Amino acid sequence: MLVAFGVLGLAQVGTPLVLDKSATPGDIALAVFGDKAYAPAVMRATNSKALVDPTFARIPTLDAVLPAGAKVWIPEETWAKAFLAVWDPNRVENLFGGGKLVVGSWWTAGGEAEGLEALFALYRGAYADVVVVNATVAGGAGFAFKAVLKPRLIAGDPPDAFQLHAGLEVEGYSPEVYLHPLDDLYSIFGWDKVFPPDLLTLLRYQDHYWGVPVNIHRANVLWYSKDIFARYNLTPPANWDEFFQICEFLKGRGIVPITLANAGGWEAPHLFETILASTLTPAEYRGLWTGETSWTHPGVTRALEILKKILDYVNPDYSAHTWDTVLEYIAAGNGAMNVMGDWAMGWFMAKGVDVGWAPVPGAKGVFVALSDTFAFPKRASNPINAMGWLEVCGSKAGQIAFNMRKGSIPARTDITPQEKAQFNPYLQSCMDDWARDAIVPSVMHGAAAPESWVVDFKDAINLFLVTRDVARTQAALVAAAKAALGQ
Repeated sequence: MLVAFGVLGLAQVGTPLVLDKSATPGDIALAVFGDKAYAPAVMRATNSKALVDPTFARIPTLDAVLPAGAKVWIPEETWAKAFLAVWDPNRVENLFGGGKLVVGSWWTAGGEAEGLEALFALYRGAYADVVVVNATVAGGAGFAFKAVLKPRLIAGDPPDAFQLHAGLEVEGYSPEVYLHPLDDLYSIFGWDKVFPPDLLTLLRYQDHYWGVPVNIHRANVLWYSKDIFARYNLTPPANWDEFFQICEFLKGRGIVPITLANAGGWEAPHLFETILASTLTPAEYRGLWTGETSWTHPGVTRALEILKKILDYVNPDYSAHTWDTVLEYIAAGNGAMNVMGDWAMGWFMAKGVDVGWAPVPGAKGVFVALSDTFAFPKRASNPINAMGWLEVCGSKAGQIAFNMRKGSIPARTDITPQEKAQFNPYLQSCMDDWARDAIVPSVMHGAAAPESWVVDFKDAINLFLVTRDVARTQAALVAAAKAALGQ
């Protein structure tokens, strides 16, 4: 878009401008945007360019007079508005560009690490003056990461942005104290128009948005070895009776029928939440987390009985494996099936392993959903850099680059058929299921319940692995629900 500068000449928003007469950042902002309030955005954008291209002017102050011939950068209006939404006038240092971007996450394995690096590459391309620091803490589902992050938030030393599951997980971070609400950025970047309504509802807590989603994951996927299933002429089980018939058959042939991990303490509870989604209707499952469905429901009993029986068919070393290391059983041809979220697809893609997939038995038409987002701490050292990171995460280019590697699907609804065709067959099928299935929230990944309840749920299932006591575990789940719901 060409903008008239009067005596300053013509320039395109989002392009360099060589001044034809002396001017202050305020003069430039008034000529381009019609408002001198945009001067800080002009100063920051120009100084950022100057760090990587010495032909650009270095602007020392907001009232500096730049001479004719000085080269400045006119930022895009959307970026300029977002800049003003997060800029703190008391932190003048953020007008000089450069600095770091410290991103906290738990993405360290296979496709998730590759997806994160794809986002970093896009960010570096847009913000060449910024040094990106990948502050990962290993451990699936983020339990180890959260233990490190919370003290840093309280101490006022957080990363500039950090991974956060969409849903009630944010409650554990006291967002009104420690996080920026992102409503303005949603409006400026148009995210409230391109993320689906159900996801927007999940993202809102205390009537604010606290994270920018980069994806949608499906939790309830049964992965299976194509080689083993083809060798024995097996088909993916549609229900639990068929599942256990396959397990018995494969066990008799020295193959681990269903592989399990639980070194992180969340993998077995993850399996259990997917079983719940198969033994309850979608409405009943959702009701577990709102109090509308009692944890004494026969479907909960049935789910515990299924988990108990599954334990007869898993690898005996499950307590030593994380979600990713146990997939080596399938890669090596020693294990037949695994229930895990579709981040496992990212691992299989990174390893070059060709696997089949199906809904968890009995859960056809049910999509247990979660979404990874990035949150913005109030005490971030580099808030302008963090704003740019959120911009990349929410962009279509960012979501495509990330999810093609991560094994998840974009959260945006404006992906074209041509863009969808870039994804592998599983991810295309996942996009179709997301559009038509009943969507229910994952508990182990922060969507369904607050953290205290998640911990109680996790502890009850981990104890069940030892006791295999259905009645005792169901009573513990009933007590956890009463405590969480204040009953």
